[in-house]
Amino acid sequence: MITQIDLESVKADGLWLDEIAWNENGLAPAIAQDEQSGDILMLAWMNRQALAATAAIGQAVYWSRSRQKLWHKGESSGHVQQVSEIRLDCDADAIVLKVHQNGGIACHTGRVHCFYRRLRGDKWQIVDPVVKDPREIYQDKP
Repeated sequence: MITQIDLESVKADGLWLDEIAWNENGLAPAIAQDEQSGDILMLAWMNRQALAATAAIGQAVYWSRSRQKLWHKGESSGHVQQVSEIRLDCDADAIVLKVHQNGGIACHTGRVHCFYRRLRGDKWQIVDPVVKDPREIYQDKP
């Protein structure tokens, strides 16, 4: 279930946010990691507002670079990420979110995670199956 909140209204002025080495676009990479298995599910981007909203609601909120807006993970698919822990790396320029992935699917391709291709020799091979057809996931979504 998605927590309903005006994400833009969350205050993003805490000193803890000043400690992050945001890039020239005001972003930092955020890795979503399954809290139980340790598997890396996906990489996305966060700005101050996204990270503040994530901390406030306990669900992953990212910055969509393609749409240029906040993206509450699962808003279209229902595959919300419940955040149990937020970590910052030693250089303060990368974030790890330990999450419970609702629905067991993190990738828009219908796979468990976004890292489903492995380099074998000089070719990328798909090594992880589609769990659910994306057309079924997003069928009634704009």
